[in-house]
Amino acid sequence: MERKQTGNIMTKETKKIKVAFPHMGTISIAWAAALRKVGVEPYIPPYTNKKTLSLGTKNSPEAICLPYKLILGNFIEAIEGGADYVAMITSPGICRLGEYGQNIHKTLQDLGYNANYIELSLYDGIKGLYNFLKELTHKNDPILFMRAINIAIRKVFAIDDLDSALSYYRAREITPGTAEKNYKKAIKLIDKINSTQELKHAYKKALEIIEKTPIDPNREVLNVDITGEIYLVNDDFSNQNIERELGRMGVQTRRSLTVSSFLKDAIIPKAFRKGETHLQRAERLAKPYLMRDIGGDALECVSDVAYANEQHKDGIIHISPFTCMPEIMSQNIFPAMRKDCDIPILTLIMDEQTGRAGYITRLEAFVDLMRRKQRKAKQQSTKQVSAV
Repeated sequence: MERKQTGNIMTKETKKIKVAFPHMGTISIAWAAALRKVGVEPYIPPYTNKKTLSLGTKNSPEAICLPYKLILGNFIEAIEGGADYVAMITSPGICRLGEYGQNIHKTLQDLGYNANYIELSLYDGIKGLYNFLKELTHKNDPILFMRAINIAIRKVFAIDDLDSALSYYRAREITPGTAEKNYKKAIKLIDKINSTQELKHAYKKALEIIEKTPIDPNREVLNVDITGEIYLVNDDFSNQNIERELGRMGVQTRRSLTVSSFLKDAIIPKAFRKGETHLQRAERLAKPYLMRDIGGDALECVSDVAYANEQHKDGIIHISPFTCMPEIMSQNIFPAMRKDCDIPILTLIMDEQTGRAGYITRLEAFVDLMRRKQRKAKQQSTKQVSAV
């Protein structure tokens, strides 16, 4: 099939162009649904693996962060697999993410890859998503585009709910691995759906599949929040399956930063939001320790510690990429929060050199610390009741 280019955009003579986004957890399920809705074929590269990391690391500056390397690796694999376009998210502000797109684009050109490069500006809200679809398809169909955006957003919320259900059942399952097997079946149901009318029924059925997991309702379970840089929090490969490992140790996790929480802040219009958004809560709870946004997810992370303490969680884990300055700043604020927040905090810094054995050892030690703290609190509570 002949391919013609005009600048960065392919002409209408091309049929069923293939578009690839970088991976971040299960986000491909949502954007693939939107692309199919507008008549574009989504190209989903192999899920991020060691080869992806190797390709990205080999062609990236040494001091750049892990997400950059993995995204570049995703794009290289996508182009080599036949993708016509690679789509990169971008944002304004003081986070380096705003510079990553053009750097990746230049690197791909230097490597001799000719696929088209296109950017999606997330902080332009619905308008940004609309303009992205318009540029990609050469169409201007408001009804079609809004349907595409709607199905993508609804799938994100459905998947985040299923992730929460997985965390609950995985921490209590009788046979290790059962909850995750059921989760994968549930996710496949959501992936197949291409209309919002069908999605509600599919979500209900998917949740029922996860709820079939046999559990021990009497198991002592710890509750831990996970915060940090949003890519690492939501991507299993880059965080070395932290939620799975904690689940095996009897820990129920909650991601403080999710794609759905981001959508509420940056994409969904105020009129359609319910309750306080993550960013609104961050601006309220972080204020005693951090007065302004310093880039990345630092403001949210500082507030997440205060929120986890407020919710009486057993602990919070902060996970970030090596060299990420906003997260380094937030980590340095945590000690000052201890006078107000009596909650164990574990900070994990990830890069391509992070060893699995030492990583698991740190998680196990943190879980032991939380269990001792939990038992001590129960003993003190028992003594107080006895004294009364």
